[in-house]
Amino acid sequence: MAYWLLKSEPSDWSWAEQVKKGARGAPWTGVRNPQARANMRAMKKGDLGFFYHTGDEKSVVGVVKVVKEAYADPADEAWPLVDVAAVEALARPVTLAAVKAEPKLAQMVLVRNSRLSVQPVTEAEWSSVRKMGGLK
Repeated sequence: MAYWLLKSEPSDWSWAEQVKKGARGAPWTGVRNPQARANMRAMKKGDLGFFYHTGDEKSVVGVVKVVKEAYADPADEAWPLVDVAAVEALARPVTLAAVKAEPKLAQMVLVRNSRLSVQPVTEAEWSSVRKMGGLK
């Protein structure tokens, strides 16, 4: 299993909207960066990801699971979609400032390339952020 971080502007697609979609999930749309596209194509059913609110919040707020692997976006077949479903909310959001302040996370893509909308997360980073967010 691989781990990911998926970023969304809450005014475009929020954690609450993701949760409302239930176990069937919803397509992760709007990705138009070649590196993020490659990351989406690498996602496998069952992989987990952090749901990250961009904008003013800048924080990890939940965990999602890939429920459907990459397929062509009907709006533009050059770009993939993956479907993700909400798994659980973090007990407390983990802000970008908190991530940057944690020495164990200094090499995390979120710290080094915070603009990338879909990014890999290592197992150690996954564990650290979950713990910071109040999850086991």
